[in-house]
Amino acid sequence: MNPEYFVVLTTCPDDTSAEILARRLVEERLAACVNRVPGLRSTYWWQGAVHDEPEVLLIAKTSAGRVATLSARIQELHPYELPEVIALPVALGAERYLAWMGQTVAGPT
Repeated sequence: MNPEYFVVLTTCPDDTSAEILARRLVEERLAACVNRVPGLRSTYWWQGAVHDEPEVLLIAKTSAGRVATLSARIQELHPYELPEVIALPVALGAERYLAWMGQTVAGPT
């Protein structure tokens, strides 16, 4: 499988940082769309202890050619020391929507 499109997941500590990160990724044409899903709770192991914190999930849609740059940019802009960046391939999607995604992250035509 050699997917053309990906969804990239990351979490933010609050609505403000999620909004800023989402807007930057879209403005920089690294993602065609970023969904912000509030109300998430994450339980995780970090620095020798279990933590349970509220978070906002970001779901960014992008092309295969932009995944590495998107990932690097998330890591540059993110408030966390070690941000989650997980890219999942899109196996199937509405053809027109996927075409829009590809055109959007490719930049102005």
